[in-house]
Amino acid sequence: MPAFIDIDWAGRPVRIEHAWVGVADPSAPLVVFLHEGLGSLAMWRDFPQRLCEAADVRGLVYSRPGYGRSTPRAVHEAWAPDFMHRQAHEVLPALLQALKVPAPPWLFGHSDGGSIALLHAARFPVAGAVVMAPHILVEDVSVASIEQARIAYETTPLRERLAKYHDDPDSAFWGWNGIWLHPDFRAWSIEPDIASIRCPLLALQGLDDEYGTLEQIRGIARRVPHTRLLEMPACGHSPHRDQPQAVIEAATAFFHPLET
Repeated sequence: MPAFIDIDWAGRPVRIEHAWVGVADPSAPLVVFLHEGLGSLAMWRDFPQRLCEAADVRGLVYSRPGYGRSTPRAVHEAWAPDFMHRQAHEVLPALLQALKVPAPPWLFGHSDGGSIALLHAARFPVAGAVVMAPHILVEDVSVASIEQARIAYETTPLRERLAKYHDDPDSAFWGWNGIWLHPDFRAWSIEPDIASIRCPLLALQGLDDEYGTLEQIRGIARRVPHTRLLEMPACGHSPHRDQPQAVIEAATAFFHPLET
């Protein structure tokens, strides 16, 4: 069952929805799951539990501010181009501190969550990171797909579907959509940031990803040469939904050296 904890973010209290999954052993390695740009704790469904059971690890799943049942984005609050940096450098450390996580965790991030995982790993100690369909720069294909998402939100039942997973679907959607389509965001890139990553790193992406080309993960490998790449055929932007077993097997093999 989800629980809630308050953290201090930029001088104001923020409620974070979170849940613990996987093995109960508190000495087992911990994997923190970081959701996509429209995701939440609930939208992961049973994938974190399945992965943690297969890898014999604990999992921490949470909804970022503005998502799920966490504190919504304030009315008329627009995200700035550094919103992923702030999640990586401010929110995630505050959450880990509030939950008294004792050792550097593993990170498992999808899409925007993958970018946040990379940014966190570049500055803070982590055991390792798995990133699925992360973004390290803005591509035309990303913008085009996000423009289509805006049309769908305004003209189809997409808002009603998202309302099943977010207390305030407008907070989740417009925060994400607004900044990704803002002209100032076109120059966004984390390529210089990630060059300092030293932890083990696995980057996965589908060959049919509608939100980015393979330059995203290949660009990571050029800047972090020890990165392991997995390019997945017949797979779109969400490998854990399109090919969950393949992702679980790849992640389990990646975590295996540090299993207890």
